[in-house]
Amino acid sequence: MHTTAFDPIEIPADVWNHDESREILKNRDVAGLFNLAVKYGGASQVRISTATGISQGRISQIIRRQRQVTDLEVYERIATGLGLPDHARMLFGLAPLGIASPAEERDDDHQKQIEELTTRLAAAAAVDSVTVMILSTDTNNLRFMDRRHGAAAIADKMRAQIAQIESVYRHAIRPGIRAQLAHVLSETAALAGWQAIDTCSLSDAWDHHERAIAAAREAEDLALLAYACGQQAYVLVDLGRPAEATALLQHVRATYDRRVPAHLRTWLAAAEAEAAAILGEEATCRAALEQAAALLPNEDADPTLPYVFLNKHHLARWRGNCLVRFGDPDTIEDLRSALAGMDGTYNRAEAGLRCDLAHALLAMGERDAAQPHLHRAEQLVTLTGSRRHGRRVRELTRAAVTRGRR
Repeated sequence: MHTTAFDPIEIPADVWNHDESREILKNRDVAGLFNLAVKYGGASQVRISTATGISQGRISQIIRRQRQVTDLEVYERIATGLGLPDHARMLFGLAPLGIASPAEERDDDHQKQIEELTTRLAAAAAVDSVTVMILSTDTNNLRFMDRRHGAAAIADKMRAQIAQIESVYRHAIRPGIRAQLAHVLSETAALAGWQAIDTCSLSDAWDHHERAIAAAREAEDLALLAYACGQQAYVLVDLGRPAEATALLQHVRATYDRRVPAHLRTWLAAAEAEAAAILGEEATCRAALEQAAALLPNEDADPTLPYVFLNKHHLARWRGNCLVRFGDPDTIEDLRSALAGMDGTYNRAEAGLRCDLAHALLAMGERDAAQPHLHRAEQLVTLTGSRRHGRRVRELTRAAVTRGRR
């Protein structure tokens, strides 16, 4: 039957018992609530607007997470408009509308908590080493997809992966399994953190890295801990705090450098060089690059470090990215060497490399030679959804236009 904007929104009662719905309510995730109304109640934004008294434009902003709700009176209108039952209202932080006595409500809530915790403990108890291996494989597959297609293409899968791992990790009792789950959680959260950096969601990136660091500590894995701390420095870089990023990376290297595998030591040195380059400290940058080159093993990868893939071509790309800021004449050679050595699966990395090469060519006054690299970088940005590289493409395109007018 055709519905109008004035028909009440009817969401099936069992929806409020789903784990997803309960988490949305506990977190006062209004965007999530509206999505439940769309998914299970068939509600349009106009219909949600009519039911809650919130303008349709604001509804759209909330769903896109561009605006948040903080007013208790608005929460009340949302709960009423979506027809939340009393147990859902209570999870949402609102008083129930029913007439049950407080004692009855407390007893019922206590029983639900017992049942919920028992269920989660039982689910975690079923996790064994094979399950952990499957979760780890899933994370590695997501890492490969991220390299090719970018964060946006796998955003839903990443959220589901982290939620699944974190749920069993938090309720795992056996120390051995819990440590293994912590290891996988740290890897997955660090990946999510890098994706958030790429999409310029820096607050989310910081939180993901904090989760990765805490999990690495529980897993007692120094390599993961050093990697998550080192990668978190990039959040500081993108916040415009390269001095703090450089200091953090120097601290991580001083603390863990001789206690982690060679590929990771190389990665940390190159990361310090990049932060120092952005800071404008050429001597520090060059010293770190020399250390990275000396530390780089002959093998392309270390199977114990699936999150670090670094060979001479990747390091050449990193070197070019750093030294282009100082007008080094060898930059173009480094970058062209890196481009020739790329295997075609690192689409986001290639976008950054093309930007670096265009930057170097523009600095040399070779605008025409820079244009094809900018064009290819723009294509790769569209493919991967990288806002970070998209910003660089726009800046370099403006610089190319300016040079063309001279």
